[in-house]
Amino acid sequence: MIIAKLETFANEFVGFVRVTTDTGDEGWGQVSTYNADITAEIFHRQVARHALGTDAIDFAPTLDLINEREHKFPGSYLRRAMTGLDTALWDLRGRLEGKPVVSLLGGKPGKLRAYASSMKRDITPEDETRRFLKLRDEKGFTAFKWRVGAECGRDRDEWPGRTEAIVPMVAKALGDDVDKLVDANSGFSPARAIEVGRMLESEGIGHFEEPCPYWEFAQTKEVRDALALDVAGGEQDCEFTAWSQMIGMGAVDIIQPDVMYLGGMTRSLHVARMGAAAGLACTPHSANLSLVTLCTMHLIAAIENAGKYLELSIEGLDYYPWQDGLFVEDPYEVENGCVRISDQPGWGVDINPAWLERAQYKVSEYR
Repeated sequence: MIIAKLETFANEFVGFVRVTTDTGDEGWGQVSTYNADITAEIFHRQVARHALGTDAIDFAPTLDLINEREHKFPGSYLRRAMTGLDTALWDLRGRLEGKPVVSLLGGKPGKLRAYASSMKRDITPEDETRRFLKLRDEKGFTAFKWRVGAECGRDRDEWPGRTEAIVPMVAKALGDDVDKLVDANSGFSPARAIEVGRMLESEGIGHFEEPCPYWEFAQTKEVRDALALDVAGGEQDCEFTAWSQMIGMGAVDIIQPDVMYLGGMTRSLHVARMGAAAGLACTPHSANLSLVTLCTMHLIAAIENAGKYLELSIEGLDYYPWQDGLFVEDPYEVENGCVRISDQPGWGVDINPAWLERAQYKVSEYR
């Protein structure tokens, strides 16, 4: 069975991929979000041309081939495009075998604990506290993450004093029986990150994400060495060499690969295993409600070093209007702080035909 046709359906924010084999069987995947229309073009120029005509089931060698043939173009866009191929082929195999992807990976469908992940920095401490308490009471979340500092902020805050205000306010309101996580998004120097980290420790916060510029592994290690809480990172890193360096030097306590940024499930499994060999938990990054979070659910339920929970964005259409109408049915319903991995074949979802009709379309075929 070979790959006969690869189609993309994209807009600026998100893009889906359909793979069709020479037998007419299909699978669906996604290129990474953000500038997805650009990624779709790269998919056809630098991924599809190497994948067409290759084995649709044993496709790991094809991913290696793409890496070799496009060796002059390492980095984010190539990996984001490769994700579309990888995730579509995992879905194809699941559909052919009548199994969810998690089962193909050796795991089981079922419930998965989630943490409510806030993406907002333009929110006051009071408003963030109110919406967290509402989600706790209505959805049963037992873990929450909020933002401190400014994104790549060079020690600036979103506005003066916000970090010192929001950390104790949210932490005290949530209480002792809730896991509390904070994300700095590369916002601090080591000295400031350590200062903030000690405040986090005093408030019972156990997870400090991307405290320093993510590309400065030595700075992150300095913070990790100075603090008792878990320092996490890796969401942006898409090359195995970076992961090898980060893990090898002990820069983080928790690794956070993003399935879509990294190049798909196959490459994410490899990074998870790298972390497991070093004794590190893996809590992947999945910060929106496109296919990335669904893929991450299947990944977490299959790896031996899965962290305590899934990242689940709490931002709706007011923040991410492009999330509207992606799927026929919502795969992210929360009950008692948990989401459920479907036992349906593949990813267990159908892309909304009405959304596909509005998207930019392109096809590459085997000849």
